Amino acid sequence: MKDLGYYNGKYDEIDKMTIPMTDRVCWFGDGIYDATYAHNHKIFDLEHHITRFYNSAKILEINIPMEKEELVSLLKELVLKVDDGDQFVYLQCTRGTAQRNHIYEADMKGNLWITLTPQPVADTYTPIDVITYEDKRFLYCNCKTLNLIPSVLAATAAARANCKEAIFHRGDIVTECAHSNVSIFKDGKVITHPLDDKILPGTARIRLLAFAEKCGYQTEEREYTLDELMNADEVIVHSTGSFCIPVAHVDGKPVGGKAPEMLKTIQDSLVADYEAQCR
Repeated sequence: MKDLGYYNGKYDEIDKMTIPMTDRVCWFGDGIYDATYAHNHKIFDLEHHITRFYNSAKILEINIPMEKEELVSLLKELVLKVDDGDQFVYLQCTRGTAQRNHIYEADMKGNLWITLTPQPVADTYTPIDVITYEDKRFLYCNCKTLNLIPSVLAATAAARANCKEAIFHRGDIVTECAHSNVSIFKDGKVITHPLDDKILPGTARIRLLAFAEKCGYQTEEREYTLDELMNADEVIVHSTGSFCIPVAHVDGKPVGGKAPEMLKTIQDSLVADYEAQCR
C-alpha cells in the first residue's frame, strides 16, 4: 500500500476509509492522539509513545478498545503493509460513537484510528526560524488531545511569516511550541520547562535530557523567560521527528550559535540512537 488508514478493525488506503458522523470527534474533537515515525519499517521509541497515549486516555477517561500489548502488535503488523519504510505513524482514540450530547457514559467504548503515511524525520542539523506566540490553550496541555485550534492558528501564523515553528509563552514564561517542545542551552546546561499541565510530556524531551546527561552536560527543569530565550547560547526545538533542531532567528532576531560543540555532540547522540533503534 502507498499509505494506510485503520478504524476499529478495518483498514485500507486512507482515501478509501470512512468514519461515522456520530463519532464524537465530529461533534467535540473528543479524543486523544499520539504520533511517532517508522524507519526501515521499525517504529521509533514506540514504548514511550504507547505509554503516553494510554496516560492521556486515563486522564480524560477515554476507554481505548484494546490493551497496550495488543496495540503494539497491531502497529508492528500494519507498518509492514506500507511500501515505504519511512513513515509517519499516527494513532488516536476518540471517546466513542453516539448522538450529540456533551455528557458521556463512563463505559463508552473508544474508537481507535491509525494512519501510516510515507514521511522521513526532519533534518535535525539545519537551523530554523521561529516566531513567538501568546499561549491561549486550555490547561490540559499534558494530554495529547484533538483540540488543536490554538496550535493550528500558531503554526499558520509561523508559516505566513516564513518560519517553521511558533514558540508559545504565557506572559513572560516560555512554555512549548505549536507542535514541539522547546529548550535552551546556557553555560553548558540544558534548561527546559517543568512537566505540568502547561506543556506536553514530550518523548523527545525525555531523550534530550537523558542524552545531554550521558554526554556530560547538566539539565534543569524550570520555568524560563522570553529574555532568557533570546539570550541563550542555543535555542532548541525538539519533537519525535525533529530530535534537536537549533533556532537561528526568533521574531527576526538572531539567537543562539554560541555552543556549537555542545549542540553537535547532543545531536549526534540522538541521531545515533534513532538509527540504532530502527536498524
